[in-house]
Amino acid sequence: MGRKKYVIVMAAGSGTRMGSELPKQFIELDGKAILQKTIEAFTQACPDVSVVTVLPEAHMAYWRQYCLERNFTCPQVLVKGGITRFHSVRNALERIPEGAVVAVHDGVRPLISQNLIRSIFEKAETVPAVIPVIPCVDTMKVLETCGDELVTVPGASVDRSMLFGAQTPQVFHSEVIKEAYSLAYDTSFTDDASVVDKYGKNLSYVIGERFNIKITTQDDLLLARAILSLSSFS
Repeated sequence: MGRKKYVIVMAAGSGTRMGSELPKQFIELDGKAILQKTIEAFTQACPDVSVVTVLPEAHMAYWRQYCLERNFTCPQVLVKGGITRFHSVRNALERIPEGAVVAVHDGVRPLISQNLIRSIFEKAETVPAVIPVIPCVDTMKVLETCGDELVTVPGASVDRSMLFGAQTPQVFHSEVIKEAYSLAYDTSFTDDASVVDKYGKNLSYVIGERFNIKITTQDDLLLARAILSLSSFS
């Protein structure tokens, strides 16, 4: 019998980079809040998944009302966000039992495919930590700030073939990630993989998806709408 599946949907941000009064996770995309579309991607891919949604405390009532008005009846455990993403995930992990497999996913990555969700959960049955990544396609420059200018660091170079961008969902055996989050907070913890890696656990990787974008700016929102206009997303 496989492990029980959970997804922690991280939606505790204020969305200041979007330049909107409403946090980005609540902005509508294709007629639904981005957060709703993200949650639906998981519940449609894995109907047996349990959802833990992490929200800003000031918008928990807003989300409850939204779900009521839109008849969005997906059962969710709502968790208050912390002062950083690290603390928000730690809060959510208190609601995850031992012996489960848990995905941590950005609430503003609504375009992830059901196939990728299912394949990562499947791989996580046999390995303790699975991270989706995409290879870097741009030429990378090593620069530093000099006054108001960006200048080249002499002799510094980066091998693009070794660079990959991390995505979510990052999926873990619950005991592994819960133990890792017992560490003290560190500014180097930019995602869950960095916490688990610091704790000394091995990470496994799968190739992610180009369209699994994180919507943080108005340009991202325009791109997401363009992607959804394609026939394959209709």
